[in-house]
Amino acid sequence: MPLTMANSGEQYLIKKVNGKEEVRRFLENLGFIAGAQVSVVSEICGNVIVQIKDSRVAISKEMAQKIVI
Repeated sequence: MPLTMANSGEQYLIKKVNGKEEVRRFLENLGFIAGAQVSVVSEICGNVIVQIKDSRVAISKEMAQKIVI
C-alpha cells in the first residue's frame, strides 16, 4: 500500500519506491530506500510528515503515493 494510507504513529517498512529515475533518486537522498523504517507523524490534506532515520521530512501527497510500504 502507498505511504498515504499509513496510520499515524505506526512503524512501517519501505518495500519499494516507484516513479521516474529523478524522483526515486530524490527520495533516496532523503532516506526513502527499500528496507528502511518509516512512520507517519502527521497528515494534512494528504501531505505527510514522516519520521525516517532520526529526522522528520515533509513530503507531498504525490511523492508519498510513490513510496510502497
